[in-house]
Amino acid sequence: MNIPSGYKFSTDHEWVKVEGNVAIIGISDHAQSELGDIVFVDVDPDIAETSAGSSFGTIEAVKTVSDLLAPVSGKVIELNSNLEDEPQIINSEPYTDGWIIKVEMSDSSELENLMTPEEYLEFIGA
Repeated sequence: MNIPSGYKFSTDHEWVKVEGNVAIIGISDHAQSELGDIVFVDVDPDIAETSAGSSFGTIEAVKTVSDLLAPVSGKVIELNSNLEDEPQIINSEPYTDGWIIKVEMSDSSELENLMTPEEYLEFIGA
């Protein structure tokens, strides 16, 4: 299981990579492999804010649709527009080009509620 260092993980399989006060958010390699071939990512283009634990969109695979749950709260500053035409990027590059949203965090202490890569590997039983 490929998990880069410096990332934090939620129990809902979203990851966070922090750059300054910005949280880049996507889904884990484990989650994308469980979902299978991703065919659509639906995030409201007018979304302004997220709050930790709330849905910010859905991700659709051939066999299921799952909610995307925000691991942190804050102002949404960017959506990955590449996912509109190429949602399968999440399958091939979940930790790099497959990011979903960027959030300017309103409370960075929420990061303390997330797992380290080692804790996440233990959580998923890898």
